Amino acid sequence: MVGGGGDVSRGVVFRGSTVFRDATVIDGTGASRYRADVRIADGLITEIAAGVTSGIGDGLPGAREVDADGLVLAPGFIDMHAHSDLALLLEPEHPAKVTQGVTCEVLGQDGLSYAPVDDTTLPALRRQLAGWNGDPADFDWDWRDVAGYLDRLDRTGVAVNTCYLVPHGSLRMLAMGWADRPPTPAELDRMRQVLARSLLDGAVGMSSGLSYTPGMYADTAELVELCTVVAAYGGFHAPHQRSYGAGALEGYTEMVEIARRSGCALHLTHATMNFGVNRGRAGELLDLVDEALADGVDLTLDSYPYLPGSTTLAALLPSWATEGGPAATLARLADPAACERIRYAVEESGSDGCHGVVTDWATIQLSGVRSPALADAVGRTVAELAAEQGRSGTEVFLDLLRQDELATTILQHVGHEENVRAIMRHPAHTAGSDGLLVGARPHPRAWGTFPRYLGRYSRELGVLTLEEAVARMTGRPAARLGLHRRGRIAPGCHADLVLFDPQWVRDAATFEQPRLPAEGIEHVYVNGTAVVRQGRTTGARPGRALRRTDRGARAV
Repeated sequence: MVGGGGDVSRGVVFRGSTVFRDATVIDGTGASRYRADVRIADGLITEIAAGVTSGIGDGLPGAREVDADGLVLAPGFIDMHAHSDLALLLEPEHPAKVTQGVTCEVLGQDGLSYAPVDDTTLPALRRQLAGWNGDPADFDWDWRDVAGYLDRLDRTGVAVNTCYLVPHGSLRMLAMGWADRPPTPAELDRMRQVLARSLLDGAVGMSSGLSYTPGMYADTAELVELCTVVAAYGGFHAPHQRSYGAGALEGYTEMVEIARRSGCALHLTHATMNFGVNRGRAGELLDLVDEALADGVDLTLDSYPYLPGSTTLAALLPSWATEGGPAATLARLADPAACERIRYAVEESGSDGCHGVVTDWATIQLSGVRSPALADAVGRTVAELAAEQGRSGTEVFLDLLRQDELATTILQHVGHEENVRAIMRHPAHTAGSDGLLVGARPHPRAWGTFPRYLGRYSRELGVLTLEEAVARMTGRPAARLGLHRRGRIAPGCHADLVLFDPQWVRDAATFEQPRLPAEGIEHVYVNGTAVVRQGRTTGARPGRALRRTDRGARAV
């Protein structure tokens, strides 16, 4: 259950000693499980001893004991693709993630987030990202750069640790607004300089959103130049590439080419092969991944264990319709000639915003709206609304965008189970939720991704062994992030830990009830402090912003 008391703190590590007795340890490396007692103190794992009579922790004043018989003790899960950029500041106890066993999230995804910004780009970004994150009234936007954002997380005190990616789209806005053209040399230099400063301030790499405005306007050469800067600071590039539909393989090939030319490590975020054109084609993506790895490209990927995707309704617009930012987009939606061009793109030619395929309105289901007048549309597909109203799907689409001022969020039912399973089996795979936390009926992956890997895909379907599933959620993402003392259970590692019942753990969140907490996650510790105890959140907020130092390592 969510709720409960005890251990309430803000950025404070519990300094006492806790011993987990007779745990089944899965250490995050992929190695076989073993039985042991494990002691933590001062936020670190201090001792591991096999057997139930090890004696570790005996006689220590004030030591706590946790009976872990029948439970798996694993490193805390790392969400490699999170959209909690505002949620952590608005609800810092973060029940959606801690009840899954998540102890670290990677923010700043898909090329769009709130740092670095200035007084011109911030208001437009807030409007553009309202569908992803909301746009709360009376919120204090007291930062403009990456250092300021990370400091705000630490001052607030949040439940989980965080890493941050510099969003390429936000860089581009600072340098050249929403222009659909290559940058001038001066604009490119500005992007390089701000990127370098952001990496020095603690970011772990750069994300890009190449089907979102304005990142979609960048060419390969621009991305190579910026990734060369990222490589110089030991970071990685996490692209939302140009297409997950008709141009999926070409998009992935471009990302690998950027990695080769820049020398930058590559993490293919929410790596999927969606839409009818890609049914059964996951093997082609994995062949590309294997070829790149054989050539020495430092490459990893993440995925979520569900079929539908999730984004904003406005993302389906063709790229030309979004040039200039949200205000310019809304102006075009009031122009009949522009609306006819949009109709042609989404109905006949295939909008690049819909990954080059003709939009099937039966696959587009509304998950959240900002306008209360549209609340009854949530949970309905655009096709259903169109049939009910006696109009075309495109007419309903355009009206929703106008009425909700681009803030509508959707589920896109375009995935294929065989592709999902094939991709998660690949050794370069890690786990990411890509979960949006706002809206009346958001995608259940925001509350269920990690227990779904453990329950459905490991215990029930046997796609991954339990050891492999844990490694993909802990040790492997920690290695990509350079978190050398996290993601493993070993003496000296930070005590980010989860205890779960391997026979019962499962995702409870559904598309109808997407905010139900997972079952079978018994205890979760962040930096040695319990954020979940006996299945209930404690209210503790011991998380930290994990910053890269100027020597390319991370202060962890």
